[in-house]
Amino acid sequence: MASEFTERVKEIIKHIPSGKVATYGQIAAFAGNERAARQVVRILHSSSDKDGLPWQRVVNREGKISLKPGSGYEMQKALLESEGVVFDSRDRIDLNLFLWVPE
Repeated sequence: MASEFTERVKEIIKHIPSGKVATYGQIAAFAGNERAARQVVRILHSSSDKDGLPWQRVVNREGKISLKPGSGYEMQKALLESEGVVFDSRDRIDLNLFLWVPE
């Protein structure tokens, strides 16, 4: 059975709206453990497909995609762009514009 933290992380990710992103650390903090960004990575890796999580909307604290080219980077970028998220010339997302801030 998944931990309470894991379930909270999944629920938070499910609520990130199209056209917005959240950071691993932000999700960890909302779920109750601001130091658990790596756990968020693990949860995304193991649960995205089976739980239908919008994994593409989670990026690192610099507004960059953490996946490497050839290992999902291109797919994540294309999915985000299709939702209207814009990348700058250094492949960063302006978190001032696109960071999701829940009510």
